[in-house]
Order: sequence, then C-alpha cells, then structure tokens
Amino acid sequence: MTHKFTINKNIHEAETLPAHFYRSQDVFDSIKEDIFLRSWQWVGDTQLLPFAETVYPFYLLDNYLSEPLVLVRPSDQSIKCFSNVCPHRGNIVVLNPGKQKNLQCIYHGRRFNLDGTFKSMPEFDTAENFPRPCDNLHEFPVAILDPFIFVSLDPLFDFNSVLNTMKERIGFLPFHQFKLRQDLSKDYHVNCHWALYCDNYLEGFHIPFVHDDLNSVLDYGDYTTVLYDHCNLQIGYTNASEEVFDLPKEHIDSGKQVAAYYYWIFPNMMFNFYPWGLSINIVKPLGLNKTKVSFITYVYDETKLDKGAGALLDKVEREDEFVVELVNKGVQSRFYNTGRFSPTREQGVHHFHSLLAKYLN
Repeated sequence: MTHKFTINKNIHEAETLPAHFYRSQDVFDSIKEDIFLRSWQWVGDTQLLPFAETVYPFYLLDNYLSEPLVLVRPSDQSIKCFSNVCPHRGNIVVLNPGKQKNLQCIYHGRRFNLDGTFKSMPEFDTAENFPRPCDNLHEFPVAILDPFIFVSLDPLFDFNSVLNTMKERIGFLPFHQFKLRQDLSKDYHVNCHWALYCDNYLEGFHIPFVHDDLNSVLDYGDYTTVLYDHCNLQIGYTNASEEVFDLPKEHIDSGKQVAAYYYWIFPNMMFNFYPWGLSINIVKPLGLNKTKVSFITYVYDETKLDKGAGALLDKVEREDEFVVELVNKGVQSRFYNTGRFSPTREQGVHHFHSLLAKYLN
C-alpha cells in the first residue's frame, strides 16, 4: 500500500504528520521496509573485534528488522560486514564471537574466507556453474566514527557526510579514551509509537514545562537547533558555573558555554555529548505502540559525571516517557488530526517529519 504524506517546506505554514501516521499498522509496516531497512544503524565499538581474524555475529535491530549479520576483522585490520546466512540452505553461519581464520557453516560444511568469498564446499565437485558470485556472503557497507561502527543494509544516503558534519564540532574529543560503562547503560520500554519518542527528542520546547532540573542548567533562550540533510544538532548552552566543554581556540563554538551537543541521525539514533562523555540513544520499534530505547554510556571524565546537563539522565528519561506516552494516547483520539509547528522551537521536528514523508512517498 502506498502512503502519501506532505509536509510544507515552509515551517511557518506547515502542519505536522497526521494522526493516521501514528495509528496505522500499514504505515508502520511500510516504515520498516522503506526507511529502517535502508537506514544506518549503530552496532557497537571496535572492542567487539579486538584483534585481526575475529568475528562478531549479531541481529540488526533484533525483534524488528532482525537481520542476521556478522562483523569480521580480516588480517588487514579492516572491518567488514556480511550476511550471516549461508547461500546454500539458509543456515546461520557464525554462532559465537571470537577468533576465526575462516567462516564455516555447521550444516553442510561450506567455508568462506574472511573477505566473505566462497572457499570450499563438500560434495559439489560435479556441480556445474559453481561457485557463482551469489555463493559468496553478501557484503554490506560499514562506516566508522572511531571507535564506533555503523552498518546499513541498503543505505538511503551517504553516511560519511553525516560523520563529517559531527566531527566539525565533536572531532576534538578523545574518543580513544571513551570507556563503555555497562553499569550506567540501560534499556527503557516505552508505550508509544517510536516516531513520537523522536518527535519529543527533537525539540527543546518542552524543557521548561517537563524537565525542571535540566531547565535549571540550560539557557532556554539560547537553545539552538542546526539542521543538516539527514541529521540535526541541538546545542545546549549554560552559564559558566555549570560543567561545559573545554573547546579548542579554533573551534566553531570557541568562547561559548556549551553544556551539551545533542546529535540526532535519521531515523532513530541520538548521540548526546557531555563534558563527561557520551550517551548513545537507539530508538527501536517493537510494535505500533511499543518502543525500546537503549541508553549506551561511554565515560572519559568521571569527575564530571553527575554534573551539568549530563546529570540525572534517568530522571529526564522518565519525565520524557510520561509525556510521550500521554501523547501516544492523545493521537488515538477521533478528534485529533494534525497540529502546527512552532517556527522558533520545532525546526527539528519539522525536519524529521519532512524526511519521513519524503521516503515514505
């Protein structure tokens, strides 16, 4: 089924996506194939593949796309991603992460080199026109923001342009010092449509009304949204008494009191940089009104961990959940159809809705 959505390019006149977008199972199913199948997704960091000739099997957006993939680090230290499905009979090839010199399917013994190419297969000596290119493991594109790994099944856009945009402001940070903190990472299950969660993230309009603690830290008047093609940035400024980034002299924001850089990447990834490190938020649709939000925490300066805009993240998340779940109930109303955008505060939401309409159409 084809779904047509139109978002006026002029935010001063534009209306939001209609309630039908959030209520329709058909639209939800189309989003999976037309947007998420072609999205870029964060997989993890390079510690998943610490040495040459190591592998890491995973399911991309498990319980939604659930595509079986495997990351591989061959002897040349590059990072590659392949389908983890044997082209012979569809068995899962790699079951466990670790050191491997080649990949072997346990079902019938087909082997692959670490570059994904066919190596050998028992009982196929008399097979004609074999092997063919389709007998190799299908390779998928990989992008790296060292040490972070991203993968796409069929990308809609050039991800390197997004990474280069991010590096303009956060490239000075010592990513090699960032340490994954499992004890500070957490999954949240939210009773809402996944896009409503993103809508909420993409504007600071609600901060004075919903987040008392965060509002006391950020300067609402100077809160800024910067739009790019497939990502956007919200900059949280504060006063000198709060924790801020120690920006290099040549930095684009040098001399400003920046408490947080909030990057959103279409359609469902958030990278929140604070003076103490990074909180990655991945929004995973589970159903029409069920969403899993994974908070993954990387720390490089523990002395700043409980200070400034990056403090009390769990409290802020709970406050967001409360509001977003109410909105999810509200858009089910027979008497709600569409709203308007604040031209000064909801540029990010307008940008998001415009991209959704573009790719669904």
